[in-house]
Amino acid sequence: MSTNLKKSAAKVQAALDELGYELNILEFPASTRTAQEAANAIGCTVGQIAKSLIFKGKESQKPILIIASGANRVNERLVKEYIGEKLTKADADFVLEETGFAIGGVPPVGHTRPITTFIDEDLMLYDEIWAAAGTPNSVFKLTPQILVEITKGRVIKIK
Repeated sequence: MSTNLKKSAAKVQAALDELGYELNILEFPASTRTAQEAANAIGCTVGQIAKSLIFKGKESQKPILIIASGANRVNERLVKEYIGEKLTKADADFVLEETGFAIGGVPPVGHTRPITTFIDEDLMLYDEIWAAAGTPNSVFKLTPQILVEITKGRVIKIK
């Protein structure tokens, strides 16, 4: 573990500390930008990667965070039933503006402002999962239950 975290990772570590959990960020020399890269670097399965994906409501233009298992693709039509409107993909500028983080390192916490969050039910199958920590090469380990608590996310079926 690095004690000299990059600025974005340090921001996430501060958010985790403020939440009162002993969760520590690890930085890797290799990229953890994609679920497969993260799984390879960590030595876990792709399913254990909790990827934070930002969408926006088509009508409301509000950000929606979906934390999906790295093994799954989000079925946008299915998620529409939970949020009441169609989802559209958010571009890099929207993601940065709404979260304070660039695509490839968006964490589940520490965002610029609160974001409505949904969590893939498949993540609940694991004892431990890994989430991005603000940069394309930083992650932290947690349990699915802690993920629900720190994000105040709603567990749903996404595939």
